[in-house]
Amino acid sequence: MVDPLTSPYSIAWIANMAELPQGEWDALALPLKTPFLEWHWLNAMETSHSVVPNTGWLPQHLTVWRGRSLVAAAPLYLKGHSYGEFVFDHQWADLAQRMGVKYYPKLLGMSPFTPAEGYRFLIAPGEDEAVLTDLMVHAIDDFCDRNHISACHFLYVDPQWRQMMEQRGFSAWLHHNYVWSNQGYSSFDDYLTSFNANQRRNIKRERKAIEKAGLSMQILTGEQITKPLLSLMYDFYADTCDKFGWWGSKYLTRHFFEQLHHDYRHRVVLVAAFNDQDPRKPTGMSFCLTKGDQLYGRYWGSFQEFDCLHFNACYYAPIEWAIAQGIQTFDPGAGGRHKKRRGFPATPNYSLHRIYSDRLLPILSAYMRQANELEQQEIDGINQDLPFKQGSGSN
Repeated sequence: MVDPLTSPYSIAWIANMAELPQGEWDALALPLKTPFLEWHWLNAMETSHSVVPNTGWLPQHLTVWRGRSLVAAAPLYLKGHSYGEFVFDHQWADLAQRMGVKYYPKLLGMSPFTPAEGYRFLIAPGEDEAVLTDLMVHAIDDFCDRNHISACHFLYVDPQWRQMMEQRGFSAWLHHNYVWSNQGYSSFDDYLTSFNANQRRNIKRERKAIEKAGLSMQILTGEQITKPLLSLMYDFYADTCDKFGWWGSKYLTRHFFEQLHHDYRHRVVLVAAFNDQDPRKPTGMSFCLTKGDQLYGRYWGSFQEFDCLHFNACYYAPIEWAIAQGIQTFDPGAGGRHKKRRGFPATPNYSLHRIYSDRLLPILSAYMRQANELEQQEIDGINQDLPFKQGSGSN
């Protein structure tokens, strides 16, 4: 542990991303695989009023400075509820209430509303990562103690960083999502050969359903992505959320999508479905982000119901584009066991937890051990039922 009295570093808790220098923050974030910890993405969350105290997210970003240079950071939020996290600890909160333990507010580390692996502390190249990690963990412990915070949670964490944090006393909780991986496919047809005959026919039928409906799929990137298109993407996103009512998870504002046009559209991939009779405006779209050899699906929608459009816009067209671009992994987003039938195996991910309540700690620690065993059994069961040919080696 670094002695704060003799350390060359200083700690600052920052309430807004806009207060932090974008260039210095991105010098820490750009080397990471994930795009979701970059300054423009996180800042757009706040300035669009998607992540604000009124929605239950109070930014409390931890920063470490050497003089005037930013050398480490962690995007953190005080949460007054558990919505928008996609790691469901509501039962923990219910247990705490029954025991008379105050569960909220809690300190949360994640990219808001983004169930995609990759969260970790941001450390400047050339700095001693272990020393800075110890310093940041100490700062978090002190912050939670002074403010009577029940627990600190990091969600969808980077696998290597998880090991480092477990060594520092954080408990790991196993979850899974569905992630496609590129096995060296040369084309979508090559990818299809990895499936058994029955599912190969099914995917071909679902792909042809788009043509029968008079639709064509287009991938839009770079200069093709206009601000009106991003505004339209919000309409699709909002419509999809509204269809699910209370469970719709409509957390983002129109301003969030529109803000991405100026500084972040280089990361955006839109998969648009056009009606052949009216090719001027998409009838449905999915919204993805890409960085390096990674592709992430986030949102989708269509104002009309078309057979298999969801599968094509969210899975097949992005996979075809991913193969052409040399993308190695594609995380299509949260939920949906139907993904496994289309080539997405159950893939483990972890959250990390530091419980400060002496009464809750032994109960939740025992719960996580049992839950992890059951979760691994579920992952194994899902992946034993994937529709691939025997011996294909896929996923």
